[in-house]
Amino acid sequence: MPPSGAAPGGPSASPSPGLPEDVQARFRTDIPSPARTWNYWLGGKDNYEVDREVGDATAALNPELIRQARQGRRFLNRVVRYLATEEKIRNFLDIGAGLPTESNTHQVAQLVAPESRVVYVDNDPMVLAHARALMRGTTPEGVTGYLDADFHNPAQILAEAANVLNFSRPIAVMFMGVLGFSPDYEATRRVVAETMAGVPSGSFLVVWDCTDTSEEARRSTEKYAESGALPYNLRSVEQIGRLFEGLEMVEPGLVTISRWRPDLIGDLEPEHVHSYGAVARKP
Repeated sequence: MPPSGAAPGGPSASPSPGLPEDVQARFRTDIPSPARTWNYWLGGKDNYEVDREVGDATAALNPELIRQARQGRRFLNRVVRYLATEEKIRNFLDIGAGLPTESNTHQVAQLVAPESRVVYVDNDPMVLAHARALMRGTTPEGVTGYLDADFHNPAQILAEAANVLNFSRPIAVMFMGVLGFSPDYEATRRVVAETMAGVPSGSFLVVWDCTDTSEEARRSTEKYAESGALPYNLRSVEQIGRLFEGLEMVEPGLVTISRWRPDLIGDLEPEHVHSYGAVARKP
């Protein structure tokens, strides 16, 4: 799809002329990008026609996708606020961060604790184009950094994150709706385990992913893969739970993300979505 397919006020043909050549080479407008499609579902402008087409096609099969995207963002906000406020976490490692929207990790954390340090990790060129703006952070006391890395390389991520985060203090490691892009479940478990092995005692793991608990979800992920985009692999609730082995679950444990410590308005019951997540502490 040519760049003219970009939304009014949206991205240009290239994410940023200042990006390194190897990052520029990864930029494609002819196949959907998970980060850009997610941005479209969240109502953002950083997407192309190819992303909107697959976004509409998959949402037609599974209308819950848009609710999942929004509930995923709300879950992130509640988790970061909880960790910064109640657990006094000041270091956040957001792996597979995606495109910035409203209330990003550094904004939520630094609103609670201005000195918070946040590192975002992603390898999508459109995401990396936003890195410079995000690295300005929200507060003078805080620090915000960005790494161009794949979550399958925890050793690289941990080594480079140490330039920003304080590894003598607990760290919140976050995989928010991204581990489904790893086709091998056992490899996914190793990635999570190796990442958590590299952070101090008292650190927290946060994971949520879409589950195979609905036929609509299964059909929409097949449709998404047919587009040529990076396929997303649905997990069972049990498989997501096994990612937390050896860690201490925070109440209410592994639940649909809309029901993890919800901000209830008028005592309304949170809507159910087929996405599950949890927060757990490393002993």
